[in-house]
This record gives sequence, C-alpha cells and structure tokens, in this order.
Amino acid sequence: MSTYLTADRFGTPTNAKKYTIAGWFKLSKTTNNHILSYNYGNGQRGFDLIVRNNDSTLRVNDFTAGSTDHVDVRTNRVFKDYSAWYHLVVAYDSTQGTAADRVKVYVNGIQETSFAASTYPSQDLDSFIATTPQNNKGFLVGALYNGSGNIDAGNYFSGYMSQFIFIDGTAYAASAFGSTNSNGVWVPNSSPSVTYGTNGFKLDMKDSGASAAAGNFGADSSGNNNHFTSNGLGTNPNTKDSPQNNFCTMDSDQGFYTASNTFAEGALKMTSDSSRYEFANATMGVRTGKWYWEMKAVSKSGGSDWYGTGVMVSSPWQNDYGGSDNGQSNLSGCYYYGYGQIRTNGTTPGTWGSFTAGDIVSVAMDCDNAAIYFAKNGVWQNSGVPTSGASKTGAQALTTPEVRSSGYNFWVPGLCGFDGGQSYVMQINFGQPTFTIASSNSDANGYGSFEYAVPSGYYAICSKNIGQY
Repeated sequence: MSTYLTADRFGTPTNAKKYTIAGWFKLSKTTNNHILSYNYGNGQRGFDLIVRNNDSTLRVNDFTAGSTDHVDVRTNRVFKDYSAWYHLVVAYDSTQGTAADRVKVYVNGIQETSFAASTYPSQDLDSFIATTPQNNKGFLVGALYNGSGNIDAGNYFSGYMSQFIFIDGTAYAASAFGSTNSNGVWVPNSSPSVTYGTNGFKLDMKDSGASAAAGNFGADSSGNNNHFTSNGLGTNPNTKDSPQNNFCTMDSDQGFYTASNTFAEGALKMTSDSSRYEFANATMGVRTGKWYWEMKAVSKSGGSDWYGTGVMVSSPWQNDYGGSDNGQSNLSGCYYYGYGQIRTNGTTPGTWGSFTAGDIVSVAMDCDNAAIYFAKNGVWQNSGVPTSGASKTGAQALTTPEVRSSGYNFWVPGLCGFDGGQSYVMQINFGQPTFTIASSNSDANGYGSFEYAVPSGYYAICSKNIGQY
C-alpha cells in the first residue's frame, strides 16, 4: 500500500471561483500518479490531478462523472525524469474574461503554454471545492477515489512530495511559492506569503503520526488546522530527499531488464523478476569524489545468492554491468554478491564474506583513485581501508570511465539479481533509509542517515554533495 492523505472538506469555500494548488513532487516509476483527487464518482462533480502512465503528461481534470469535462487541461510536456524534483502550480480563476487565463499551469516557475488538451471552464463557474463531498469524503492527496467513493486500489502516487499547498479563494502565480537561486535553480519559499482561505492547507509532511492532528505526518502548518489523516506511512515516511537537497534513488526505467523489476518505497526497494537477470541503475552517476551508500538484503525466493550491489559505467548499452553475458565483452563494473564473490569486467578476482537476508552491505567508492570497498555489517571485507587513498588497501580496482570509449562517462550505483531462476528483494540507502536503522550516521557535511559510520572523506550521493565534489 502506498502512502496517501485524506480529509473532509473543512468548511464553506471562501470563493469557489478561485483556488491554487502548489506542490513539489518527484516520481519513482511510471504509473497513474494521482497527486490530488476530490469527491470522485457516482455522478458527482469530481477533480483529478494526475501524471498519466500512458504518456507521462500532466492532466488537470474537473468534471461530472460520465458527462461533461468542465476542465480538461493536459500538457505536451512529459514528466519522465526520476532524478528530478518538479514544482507544480495550478491556478484556477473562472472570473477571467479570457478562457485560457482561467486555468494556468506552472512547472518549475515557468507557465506552460503548450497543451495536448485545453478545455477551460465557462466564466464564473464554481470549482470542485464548491461541491459537497460524496459520503463526506473530500480531499485525497496521493491516491484516487473510485466510483463508490473508496480508495481505488492500484491508483496511488509513486514517489515523493514536499510542501503541498492548497489555497481557497485566490489564484496565485508560481512566484508566490518559489524563486530562482544564484545557480539558476527553482527552489521553494519555506514560508509563502499567501492567504490560505477557509479550506486552505499547507502540508510539510515532517512527522510520522497517522492521525489528523498537529505534529503528525498530515499536519496543516497554514494556521487553519486543516489536518489530514495518513495511511500507509511505512517505516520512515520522512526522508532526507527534498527539493533543497535531491538524493539519488533507483531508476525504474534504466538498466538491463529493469522494466520487469518491481520498485517500491520511493524506488529504494527492488524485487527482481525470477524469470531473468536483473540489473538496475541509480538515477545519479559520479566521476570524481568519494561516495558511500548501503544495501540491505531483505529476502530471496530460493537457494541462490546471486544478488547484491555495486557500480556500472554509464553506457549506451543497457546491459553494461559487472558480468560478461549477452555477448558484451567490453564491460566495466563491479558487484559484490551474496556468495561473497566480487565480479568485475567479466572476471571474479576474489571471494569475500558471504551475506544473506538481514545483512547490510556498505559501499565506499573512491572515484579519484579508481577503487571500491565493500563491508558486511560494518566490517570492511578483504581488510579494506577506504581512507588509504592511492595505495587502495583491500580495494577492488576500477577502470576509470573517462578513458573508455565515447558514451562511457560516469560510475552509476546499482542493484542486481543475477540468477534467472530466483527472485530477490533488496533495499538501498543513499542517505534516506526506508528500512529501520539502529543508529543514524551522516556524512561530514551532515547529509544522509546511515546504519554505519561514513568513512572520512566519503559523502552521500545527493545534489549538494555532487555540486561540491
């Protein structure tokens, strides 16, 4: 079950002809990603804000079920970058004389002007918030109501959200919620100067309690106390991943046979398909600096232990990883498998300690010295010393990406299940763990949360560290 938030309509709308939706989101896989729904089905007026799975476009849809689309605005822009945070603003103002001004869509501060569909409301038409919620069910963040007014199983949002705002009675431009920093990046205003109106709310999603109350996950920080009830929070619903500091995750569309894997928990948990080899890439690659992450082995379906974590070189070939299968002999990568084997460039240079379900593998990758170190439950294998620099004590040497042929540019972390007859479940932690950790260790810059201490000079793979190193 995915995480979603529910709330009844809180009161009579301040002005049913105007509203603003503003929020940050980061997708983790292609699906019908429902961002916000209201009063869906049974012939009643409804609303749905969705990134669609068939073409990855954004759709704003306000309608009478089975009858008339009062608003059907769909972008030509697609949302397929799983490494990026998007800021979305939808401003509704049916009092405007020009139809196209009645629904405005902004992405990362810029107003969208190219649409695949553009049905706008008639002038002075009340928005969806003017309708009495079906069965007293109003706002739904991160899921979809079906025709019976229940949560529609399988239609959840898959990814991350931050600073999700609803404004009742005013249509604001994107500049009310964000600004461009000195690096030309659109960033959030932590305390927007706006009037929220009767039904308005601001969800920061900072805490973990499930009930609709202050201090919990669905707490409203607008001052209205329009709190939400939370469902399916999981172990760690609040991650370090944010628009201010974007963390690496797994890419559900990239890798060798990645499409048959199942990704969950914000693309940090992977279940491999038992019918084939599975190698999945992360969303961020590096070529310099020193980097740290962890992987927890969760379970396996049989006796084979051909699963683990490591790195591969970014490549035009989807099957570029630390093996030698499928006729590709010019491969560069390194993986540490459950059997204890180190597999690199089609060879097995060593066998270290084996690991199994419940164990945590640590990875320290030194791009500057072309070396990689692996630990099992905090013990560096092969007597490895990640801080040894050019001597590479106990390390596995890596081929430097820059000297390879065109198209091979970055070291990319990944997960793998190498036995076509088995299925494996793994959780990866780039600093925003979805599994329970006994202690929280950050890197020297204070970023990330890890089970084990980050070696000196190594850092979490996140936008602020990548920008520095």
